[in-house]
Amino acid sequence: MALRFVDTISTAETDYGTVLLDERAGEYWELNPTATLVVRTLLDGGEESEAAAALVREFDIDQGQALQDVEALVRQLRSSGLAS
Repeated sequence: MALRFVDTISTAETDYGTVLLDERAGEYWELNPTATLVVRTLLDGGEESEAAAALVREFDIDQGQALQDVEALVRQLRSSGLAS
């Protein structure tokens, strides 16, 4: 399922990944390069399986582990109220 940040989230890419600003709470979140790749894939309309495949290609990790990591990241972003 594609990902979308809620309207109160601002993003900025850095040399170290992506920074998210939750304007409601005034909190910052930092995504490492791996999470940035996942989020970018999902924001572009990709599915979780496509984000996992991107991780496998970029970081040479196991497909099953990649999919678990993608699902965990998406759960965390949604449960934190940052994404829908």
